Amino acid sequence: MPERTQKLCIIDRFEEGWVVIEYGEQFFNFPKELLPKEVKEGDILKFNVEIDIEETEKCKKAIEGLAKELFTDE
Repeated sequence: MPERTQKLCIIDRFEEGWVVIEYGEQFFNFPKELLPKEVKEGDILKFNVEIDIEETEKCKKAIEGLAKELFTDE
């Protein structure tokens, strides 16, 4: 078998509501509800991650509003 040059995300096992994923020599937990229902041990996952700019801005504005309420000079 040829040597891998890239790390893969491989489903190692399931624990309660979590999937344990092997990534190189590291393991991490990922919520099972965010993966397709048909996933099984040994499956290789591909992640496509993007930033939700609109939601990020909404959260930023909400936090700034709360900070203003908490830290106003009286």
